[in-house]
Amino acid sequence: MRVFVTGVSCVGKTTIGRTLAELLGVKFFDLDHEIETFFGTSIERLQNNFLTVHSYRKEAAKALVHLLNRPDSRDSVIALPPTGLMGGYLQVIRKSAGTTIALNDKPENILDRIRFYDIDSKPSEKDLTRDEKRLYLKEIKKDITSFRKTYERAHLRVDISGLNIEQAAGKVKEALEVIDRDASAQGKSEQVHARGPGIAGAPPRR
Repeated sequence: MRVFVTGVSCVGKTTIGRTLAELLGVKFFDLDHEIETFFGTSIERLQNNFLTVHSYRKEAAKALVHLLNRPDSRDSVIALPPTGLMGGYLQVIRKSAGTTIALNDKPENILDRIRFYDIDSKPSEKDLTRDEKRLYLKEIKKDITSFRKTYERAHLRVDISGLNIEQAAGKVKEALEVIDRDASAQGKSEQVHARGPGIAGAPPRR
């Protein structure tokens, strides 16, 4: 089982993804971390080497290919960046067997979880003023709107509004189990149809 988790910045991809991996008994990977390890530099410094985000994603996707080729990622949960279902990332994911999940939450909840990092991806403390909170809330709402169609590409879209980390991970796990049951039922149905109506004693059609 391989599960890809995406969503807008600070929606909880890493914390929920890690908890989900524990519930499923599989390994967890954060693609941002894997990219930094693969290229030996921070995300922001790497992005500064490219003129467009498209060209950056195409290059960064090499780290995703490397990760997916590792045996220990065969059964895993992988946290993708917000653009994880776009460009180079999407091309790689479509060639890989796995389930994609987009997390959704209310803008106000995402604002409460907002974190800041310096150019070297080190946590940076920042107390937001009322005006800054209003500005960031506006940006979060803008991101949710702009990524809406992108996240429609995911196999599952899970609303985690009002849930803590454990509850959110549990909800995602339940959604995955529904997909597995539906796929299993579909497989059995196709198997019965493949055998033909003669299975019930009626003469086969010619």
